[in-house]
Amino acid sequence: MSGPAAGTAVAATTTDVVCLGESMVTFLPSQPGRLADVPSFGRGIGGAESNVACALAAAGHRAAWVGRVGADGFGDHLVETIASYGVDTSAVRRDPVRPTGIYFRTATDRGTDTHEVAYYRAGSAASAMSPANVPYEELFAGRVLHLSGITAALSGDCLALLRELTAARPGRPLVSFDVNHRPHLWRGGDADASVLLELARRSDLVFVGEDEAEEAWGDRGRGGDPGGGSGAGRARGEAGERGRDGVRLGAPPRTPLLNRRRG
Repeated sequence: MSGPAAGTAVAATTTDVVCLGESMVTFLPSQPGRLADVPSFGRGIGGAESNVACALAAAGHRAAWVGRVGADGFGDHLVETIASYGVDTSAVRRDPVRPTGIYFRTATDRGTDTHEVAYYRAGSAASAMSPANVPYEELFAGRVLHLSGITAALSGDCLALLRELTAARPGRPLVSFDVNHRPHLWRGGDADASVLLELARRSDLVFVGEDEAEEAWGDRGRGGDPGGGSGAGRARGEAGERGRDGVRLGAPPRTPLLNRRRG
């Protein structure tokens, strides 16, 4: 299957938000210090999109995470842990050849907010996601489809997938896009800024930090307009990290994104 079927519908959905992206097993040090000096690590999970799904589920919303993990113990741990938060993981795919991504990190220095990270995600199962191997019916089954710029940086196939999912078509759910600029993931050149801007313009709801906005579309402190006038009639917004001044939203009246928390 190379793309969603024509007229793919989202009627009668039981899911509020579907999140697509890579999740990895993370190893956190048992004590402060360089990775070279830390004697042992505790295991956890990490992933921008699955974190969103877990937070939404904890808030009482119906969330699903769609990803690709290896047929290994780390993949088992990811799926089981994310599901334990109440997230639907039934559409997660297993790769029989490629491994689940992992990374190691040091504790954040409170004074400088710096930390050391070592990623082992090149050639991971998630990097093999493409328009030909994802479950479109499940991806389009929610009211909102949440994506991130991290996925676009993983591989050419992943970028092609995000372009497919953000293409305008009847029945497409509202698309939420977190820019999540990670320069170390991109494969050289300045294509990352133009790609992230392209994907933001194709999305309905954009989340971006002030520094990311400056890098992606040359705007600092004013919120910018990644939509560039596109997407008229759809809900569109930008959210930054500058408190009251860092959030700008624009939407038609009475455009509900999520139900209230279930009591």
